[in-house]
Amino acid sequence: MKATVNIIGSGFSSLAASCYLAKEGFEVTIFEKNPTIGGRARQLKKEGFTFDIGPTWYWMPDVFERFFSDFEKKPSDYYNLNKLNPAYSVYFGKNDFITIEDTLEKIVAAFEAEEPGSSIKLKKFIAEAKSNYEIAIKDLVYNPGLSPLELITPATIKKINQFFSTIKKDVRKEFKNERLVMILEFPVLFLGAKPSDTPSFYSFMNYADFGLGTFHPEKGMYQVILAMESLAKELGVNIKTGANIDKIIVEQGEAKGLISSGVSYYSDITLSGADYHHTETLLEKPYRQYSETYWEKKTFAPSSLLFYVGFDKKLKQVNHHTLFFDVDFEKHAEAIYDTAEWPQEPLFYASFPSKTDASTAPEGKEAGIFLIPLAPGLQDTAALREQYFDKIMTRFENLTSQKVREHILFKESFCINDFIRDYNSYKGNAYGMANTLMQTAFLRPKLKSKTVKNLYFTGQLTVPGPGVPPSLISGKLAANLISKYSKVPV
Repeated sequence: MKATVNIIGSGFSSLAASCYLAKEGFEVTIFEKNPTIGGRARQLKKEGFTFDIGPTWYWMPDVFERFFSDFEKKPSDYYNLNKLNPAYSVYFGKNDFITIEDTLEKIVAAFEAEEPGSSIKLKKFIAEAKSNYEIAIKDLVYNPGLSPLELITPATIKKINQFFSTIKKDVRKEFKNERLVMILEFPVLFLGAKPSDTPSFYSFMNYADFGLGTFHPEKGMYQVILAMESLAKELGVNIKTGANIDKIIVEQGEAKGLISSGVSYYSDITLSGADYHHTETLLEKPYRQYSETYWEKKTFAPSSLLFYVGFDKKLKQVNHHTLFFDVDFEKHAEAIYDTAEWPQEPLFYASFPSKTDASTAPEGKEAGIFLIPLAPGLQDTAALREQYFDKIMTRFENLTSQKVREHILFKESFCINDFIRDYNSYKGNAYGMANTLMQTAFLRPKLKSKTVKNLYFTGQLTVPGPGVPPSLISGKLAANLISKYSKVPV
């Protein structure tokens, strides 16, 4: 008889884990509280428009390729992937932007045009970032975070100083042009921390950006979720939607199953890809590994205020991905990480998938996604959402020299209250726990429960960290641990 695994949640990490476990011979059932799968990576369809509610950036394609290759598949078996050119553009003032194109050679030329002499420094910086990326992918991120010894390899010993300096120090030591500095500091925001708190080693994100490039799956990021669902079902995984979890059943210190809508579902193993803090509230207090004080002291990645907007015309002066860095980067970062307040002048990001993907908007119209990073736990009201939409629309119109307000067909918003309601997200965070020096690898919440037998965790609050590629890796790590430590026959 097959050993059984119940998985809470159906995001990237849960789906990845389900595939690996099913391949190993486990009987796997996923429980998803929402009507559709995907966790934070859901989709909004309205009036002929299609929006990715969650992730919109497809970076580190090699991680996706490695995932599918583990099942003798390729991403192209499920979805078409296009490399974006330009990858993105960054606004610094009215009609004033720098465009990041699709090859390192073009990016080097753009830097040189902005700051003579910077091309040599950039080539050196990206060469180091590439070295870090290769070490991270080969030696580090596929480790389960059980021991500090996982970080000690011949390759990492040579890089030890990079764990005690920061991205901010390294970038600003070489580059004086503030615009170029912001472009180089931007990728670490995907790790959920300020550049001043992010170890230098994480420059590998700059290689992911400039070296590997930015991609777009046709019809949106949700196609990756659908691909993983298809693979999971091919492998025999059962998926239940509309299945909120009330409690994790623990008997004599061992996880025995779940209660969903008053019904008990027993299993040999329980794996949660839901918010780690929330998952522990499904346990009786003696079985929780981490106290409320523990969570309070941790540095969480930002939450977000998101708007999904349908425009009745094509917009000018914007690319598929467009960043608006025309205000003080440091002040916004302070509002997120230091003072925990709404930023007075927010940086924001906009995605217009219909610029490159006709399936996302009716002909002649534009789909726009606008994102403002926020501190988790802030007060979230309809009035504040409107106030900030007005702020960014005023700036957007001015910076791109076009009127857009009168061309809005509709808008939907998503913010802290929604992250809490839909994902049980701790303080409404959007990206999990930040990857700071004291919250990396073995210092993150554990994949394997220390207090309950046969209970495991996966996702953005555990190893290796926030982001879509790390979530795929996290699912593999959790599945590996279950295969290794579960004392049940398969």
